[in-house]
Amino acid sequence: MALIANIIGILGVVVLLAAYFLLQIGKIKGGDYAYSVANLFGSLMILYSVFYAWNIAAFIIETAWALISMYGIWARYRIGCQRRP
Repeated sequence: MALIANIIGILGVVVLLAAYFLLQIGKIKGGDYAYSVANLFGSLMILYSVFYAWNIAAFIIETAWALISMYGIWARYRIGCQRRP
């Protein structure tokens, strides 16, 4: 089971790094749903792996990353709802 957790955690890192790279090269914007969703899923995947190899620092940063990403998704949704007639 630890092997699967490690694979999921590594995939989460790939997702986070890919989102950041796409942001840096201008393929996505920081306010896009895609960026926030990628950050959310990447951080949740890393959090999953942390429970198999406990690390308090990783838990704190990834929990914060997930919460901030959820806020970004919610804020973007709220702005979209306000623009509708």
